[in-house]
Amino acid sequence: MTSSRPPIRVGLLGYGLSGALFHAPLLAADPAFSLVAIATQRAADVARAWPAARVVTPDALLADPSIDLVIVASPNDSHASLAERALRAGKHVVVEKPFTLDAAEALRLDAFATERGLCLTVFHSRRWDGDFLTVRRLLEDGRLGRLFSFESHYDRFRPQVKARWKEDAVPGAGTLWDLGAHLLDQALLLFGMPDSLDADVGQQREGARAPDWFHLVLRYGELRVLLHSGSVVHEPWHRFVLQGEQGAWHKTGLDPQEEQLRAGLRPGQAGWGLEPAERHGRLSQGGSVPTLPGCYEDFYRRLARAVVGEGPVPVTAASAAQVIQLIQAAERSAREGRRVHLAPGST
Repeated sequence: MTSSRPPIRVGLLGYGLSGALFHAPLLAADPAFSLVAIATQRAADVARAWPAARVVTPDALLADPSIDLVIVASPNDSHASLAERALRAGKHVVVEKPFTLDAAEALRLDAFATERGLCLTVFHSRRWDGDFLTVRRLLEDGRLGRLFSFESHYDRFRPQVKARWKEDAVPGAGTLWDLGAHLLDQALLLFGMPDSLDADVGQQREGARAPDWFHLVLRYGELRVLLHSGSVVHEPWHRFVLQGEQGAWHKTGLDPQEEQLRAGLRPGQAGWGLEPAERHGRLSQGGSVPTLPGCYEDFYRRLARAVVGEGPVPVTAASAAQVIQLIQAAERSAREGRRVHLAPGST
């Protein structure tokens, strides 16, 4: 984006965790955007944090001809319908992950946006985690040689079930749709669509109404990709463990950007996206590998260029549809107790 262009006017549908913690602050850090309207019942919170933004109803936001871009940051089961309404209103659209609850619906929305010449993208922000960027660099540089296993954990210690939709018995709730979407998107970005998938998905905590534990095994020839999340994990396992022919690499700890946003730090400020040295990954051959800086702001930087026709969207809707395909395959594998093959025409 050049400074001579007027800012892209944004309407935010939803002001829960993702809207308040991620989207609004990241937009505010990029002069290419102007957050002008938020559809939420939390009017007082918006007035304190973003006094220049109008609090409106979803219908009013979608009908506003001055809004260029709509961000769908609502509960998962409303993503598809709100995204379609925004596209029909002629808006560019960002959808919070997971994109939809059905892969065929995701592909239909992708085609719908393409027909109308509109940008449609999905906020798979953890593509810009510093540790994941470091993993990509390690693999691109071939430092581990031929890879045999890739293990990725996103564990938490949350022993109590909370009264919120993400933990309720509703479509799209539970950790597979939440954290699993992140881990599957990263695996797809590194390795593409697997040959097959095995899944164990369960509810462990007392009173759990939605899945709070999963273990996925993705097969790529001889390579095994293991994706795991638990909700009652006192001492989390390594975030990543890679085993290759020429060596191994592992690291602990989550990317710091979410906690930095909670603390009020913003892109461009000192320390943004930087991980302390004690959490850098280590090679089996000896020595540490400095974690590359995380950069969630890159999502919106790329989107700003895409909106004015100067580049691709940061995350294609087609790639986000593959994430949904794998989540649905995992649910089927767990339900039927069998391996699901993902080659064209397989069952």
